Amino acid sequence: MKKKEISLLLLNNAGSTVKKITAPSKVVHSACFFIAILMIFMGYLIYDYISLKKASLDNEYLKGKVSVQEDELVKQRRQIQFFAEEIKNIRSKLSDLYNFEKKIRFMANLKKKNKRYLAIGGSNPETKDTITALNERHNSLMLEMHDQVEDIHFAANRQKEGLKSVLSFFEEQRNLLTISPSIRPLPGKITSTFGYRTSPFTDSREFHKGIDISAPEGTPIVATANGIVSEAGYMSSLGNTVAVNHGHGIVTYYGHTSKILKTPGTFVKKGDIIARVGNTGRSTGSHVHYEVHLNGIPVNPSNYLLN
Repeated sequence: MKKKEISLLLLNNAGSTVKKITAPSKVVHSACFFIAILMIFMGYLIYDYISLKKASLDNEYLKGKVSVQEDELVKQRRQIQFFAEEIKNIRSKLSDLYNFEKKIRFMANLKKKNKRYLAIGGSNPETKDTITALNERHNSLMLEMHDQVEDIHFAANRQKEGLKSVLSFFEEQRNLLTISPSIRPLPGKITSTFGYRTSPFTDSREFHKGIDISAPEGTPIVATANGIVSEAGYMSSLGNTVAVNHGHGIVTYYGHTSKILKTPGTFVKKGDIIARVGNTGRSTGSHVHYEVHLNGIPVNPSNYLLN
């Protein structure tokens, strides 16, 4: 039986046969099979190489992205620690402010209606541990910060209310000071004090309702506190007199004036000129007779004077 053979002809450019290679068909089939297997294997190697190369590139990209995210996470943790420190500082300042308010209230003898002061949440600022590594207590620190922020808002509102009441108290005191006859109606020597004395007219014992301050005639007389002129005119023994109502039951009188410069109903401020020194009425020389009445009763003007 004749064996099957396969011939391979090599041709030149002219188309004539240059070389002829003949081999058994089984050999050719086997060679083709091995060549196909080799090509498949080479294709697998190339595919595997490309896949590995792509995976390597992806891995480098992911490593870079993770590195950036880790840097961001470190920054965020540092910011959280910074905010935790800021919260601690704010709590400490609120505590100092509360102590300062307490000191002011003590100095002004001003009691707080609600003596119980709500603490600013959590532990004291001095004991709050914000140095511990954040990766160990990140979640707990975030919860603590959230709670403390709410406490700080509450404490700040409480502190605001407390300081408002202190401010209201001092504004009231300032208003009382403006209506308190705390200055002299004019500079000069006090020639007669408040209380019992010997009358310069009868030599008998009498009660002197004010103080006498001597000064040259025409010297300006000023209101000793804010108020409204309630009377202005001749008043028997006091001669030309100005009366100023300061409210809260306080009224001041300025007697023996030579000239009255204000009319009833006029608002005057502390230090405003309201009259001039004279010698009108029952008087032995130029001076001003100055009285302070509290709820209709004469009181010692010297007890009010600050100058």
